[in-house]
Amino acid sequence: MWKARLAAAIVVALSTAASALAASGTPGAPGVGDPFFLKAGNGGYDVKDYFLHLRYRTGVRQLSGAAVISATATQDLSRFDLDLRGFDVTQVKVDRRKATFSRAGQELRITPSHSIPDGRPFKVRVEYAGHPRTVTDPDGSMDGWIYTPDGAWVASEPQGSPSWFPCSDHPSDKARFTLQMTVPHGFRVISNGRLLSASTQGRRSKFLWTEPDPMATYLATATIGHFHVSQSRFDGLHSLVAVDKGIHHAGVLHKIPAIVRFFSRKFGPYPFHDVGAIVDPSPAGYSLEVQTRPLFPGAVDEITLAHELAHQWFGDSVTVETWPDIWLNEGFATWAEWFWGAHTGGPTLRHDFQSAYGTSASNSAYWNPPPADPGGPARLFDGTIYDRGALTLEALRERVGNHDFFRTLRHWTAEYRHANATTQNFIDLAESVSGQDLGQFFDDWLYAPGKPAGYKQRGARVTKASQELYCSGLRLTPRSWNPCAHHQSRYPMGRR
Repeated sequence: MWKARLAAAIVVALSTAASALAASGTPGAPGVGDPFFLKAGNGGYDVKDYFLHLRYRTGVRQLSGAAVISATATQDLSRFDLDLRGFDVTQVKVDRRKATFSRAGQELRITPSHSIPDGRPFKVRVEYAGHPRTVTDPDGSMDGWIYTPDGAWVASEPQGSPSWFPCSDHPSDKARFTLQMTVPHGFRVISNGRLLSASTQGRRSKFLWTEPDPMATYLATATIGHFHVSQSRFDGLHSLVAVDKGIHHAGVLHKIPAIVRFFSRKFGPYPFHDVGAIVDPSPAGYSLEVQTRPLFPGAVDEITLAHELAHQWFGDSVTVETWPDIWLNEGFATWAEWFWGAHTGGPTLRHDFQSAYGTSASNSAYWNPPPADPGGPARLFDGTIYDRGALTLEALRERVGNHDFFRTLRHWTAEYRHANATTQNFIDLAESVSGQDLGQFFDDWLYAPGKPAGYKQRGARVTKASQELYCSGLRLTPRSWNPCAHHQSRYPMGRR
């Protein structure tokens, strides 16, 4: 009898201990474990919405206000982190109750007054102020809040979002965004999605923007300056284009509808409700595919415009699960720019492939690192991620044929619309659609160091003349090596 009572008492004790542990919870991880940025993002919750209520004083370059973040706990949560670089945090509330907080590097550590049960929605409000700090990426480029003479050029790939708002800064945690920002009268704020309202009271102007579709934090922008703004509609989409008043020739932005229509026919429906562009002089030196409204640092050429618009499907809607898979963004957008060029009378896809594949295997810098294995964050935007990534797709098209290739792309954009995906997901899909075993093919093109060996080129031999023709019109990508140069040197390439 006493044994039965003892066993019952042990069960009760264990149950009580388990309940107490669940009630107290455990801290969320300070990062999601991305191989390249270990502290990026945060564990223990999933963000659903960001509401940023901000004010920017251009004269003193001060940003202040509050971020309200709606999230759902994914564990019994005693404490959680947000990513934030710099700023003075004055108050944090969780579900309208004051929370304690501390700082550790880019981690804002928040302890709510009560633990948050697994599966429960909650809201955190962070009030902060200070001078945004531009981030320097591992490859030396500028990122995040980048100052301009008349405001700011805000492009946050891959780790710049915490330079201007607290967030879970990883592409795997996508959320809806609303931005309300006040600036001095005469300035404009251009952001993602739809401009809901713009008003002026005295010396201040207020802008309210919303992006209702899920967005990775690095794709958010709040670019500030003096702009000419034009709006139009086509095919049910709302287009807003903002061009700095000092730029008198913005390039080929009138071709946005034609490019979007062409890609929609080939890749599947345009994935968002809004489209457009922002053109604003910036010292960053590259363009970025901010969601719904690509951002350019100067007058736009047609190929770069096509590249950034292609990202709306490949990168913005279908977003990488982790940063080492960035070729899923850049290889696809680079292949799409080749595709647009061929469509508008430029070299054929096969010619582009043959010319690039003709680059000698001894040119290690052109072929390494492999697209799906960059090796580290400093190589994240190397030329092979773009060019060899695009070559992989063109080689796949020749391997499986047009029908299965475009079926694969359309299934890709449909199945992972507004979601995250991996290289293995793409390989599995390509094999499923084509019915072929493509394991060795993708190993050769995506993972093996050096020039993929044994690939039989089709069509005409690449001659010196054709290589010179290729080089004369080469569309260089960000920070890549120039395969046509006689020496190895970095080139600022002008887009991501």
